[in-house]
Amino acid sequence: MGENSQTTEPLHALLVTSLAAFLTPFMLGSIGLAIPSIGSEFNADASTLNLIVTVFLIFMASFLLPFGRLADLYGRKKIFLMGIISYSLFSFLSALAPSALTLIVTYSLQGVSGAMVSSTGVAILTSTYQVKERGKILGINATAVYTGLSTGPFLGGLLTYNFGWRSIFFVNVLVGLIALVVASAKLKGEWVGTVGEKFDFGGSVLIVLSLSGLIYGVSTFSLSDSSKMLFFLGLGGLVAFLFQERSAKFPILNVRVFSSNPAFTLSNLAALIHYSATFAIGFLLSLYLQVARGLNPQEAGLILLIQPLMMVFISPLAGRISDRVEPRIVASVGMTLTSVGLFIFSLLSPQSSLNLIMANLFLIGLGYGLFSSPNTYAVMSSVSMVYYGVASSTLGTMRFLGQASSMAIVSTVFSFYLKDLRITSAVADLLVQSVSVVFLILAIVSIGGVFASLARGAIHES
Repeated sequence: MGENSQTTEPLHALLVTSLAAFLTPFMLGSIGLAIPSIGSEFNADASTLNLIVTVFLIFMASFLLPFGRLADLYGRKKIFLMGIISYSLFSFLSALAPSALTLIVTYSLQGVSGAMVSSTGVAILTSTYQVKERGKILGINATAVYTGLSTGPFLGGLLTYNFGWRSIFFVNVLVGLIALVVASAKLKGEWVGTVGEKFDFGGSVLIVLSLSGLIYGVSTFSLSDSSKMLFFLGLGGLVAFLFQERSAKFPILNVRVFSSNPAFTLSNLAALIHYSATFAIGFLLSLYLQVARGLNPQEAGLILLIQPLMMVFISPLAGRISDRVEPRIVASVGMTLTSVGLFIFSLLSPQSSLNLIMANLFLIGLGYGLFSSPNTYAVMSSVSMVYYGVASSTLGTMRFLGQASSMAIVSTVFSFYLKDLRITSAVADLLVQSVSVVFLILAIVSIGGVFASLARGAIHES
């Protein structure tokens, strides 16, 4: 075991990792508002713009496990600092991109750098704080994530309107540099999970290629035959990766942890299902409110702000509760509330009350906040310190796979109902029908997550 966090003030670790946790959700939340401006400046077609939106997510998800393993082997602080530096650099280069192709390349590398940060932040926090404080601290970290998610669309639109889309990337540079200065000054020592083991390069290449194909394929599954092929190739590669890791001497992912540790397995499964059921909510309601109800983007944005704001307030409380109450209870209650909210949204009509919609977003935000930090607590507490980096990376991979799966459900249903029609007020009735069907599917998916969450067993020591 390498040097631990004894020379680092826990509060400093919390400050640094919270700043870093804000970065990538803010980037993902804000870039969508800038896409029309980017398309106009570069005269880019729809497929190019879609690639710009998804490429960050694809590369970030694909590199989480390799960087989590590197962090366990060579130091979580090293990988974290390298990630902050490269993230800031590529964000700066994205801001200066002279073409859509250049932006795709720099934004992809920004996603790779984001994986270095995301795969280590939670592991550093878990290594720094005592077990009795872990739920509270992970709740605060989740609050930083949700703050990025909630402010991303609002600030993204504000920055793009007043200063142009490039300003979004400059803001990321600024926050990244602040995190770098604080981390360099305040993070002392190092956190190493294992000593004397080697890095599984072959497994890393296989998982990066497999997840890249799988995530891009699932997020665009209904759009083309090539997307379907990429999905199945990625799925096959992922199966091959799991078989290889079972026989590898120093695997990047110890798959036996899944078979021998039901709490870890079911907690990750619950996360995958949860993000599959919830990620598309904002996208669906944004279309519903603007196309079917005629609200302008600002009005729709203010309504949609209710859910992430609830998540910001509830997550720290849920984390503190999970220090005392079994995480499976808290998280399962949260997922049940989310399932109820999704079912209510499946009953949407063009005449649905806006007050009901806002109240339901309040309910889903409450459920989401109750689920997330206790579930993260369960994942990180179900493994030894040796596996913190890989555990954090595995959880992140589940999140991104779930987000891609959520959008795949949307694409499939929309392709059936709306086909190639442009989404305008002329097709509002068809849009509402398709949105209702998607929400019903998401509600059913979410109910499955409740059972996975309940089945994980006890985490607290008796």
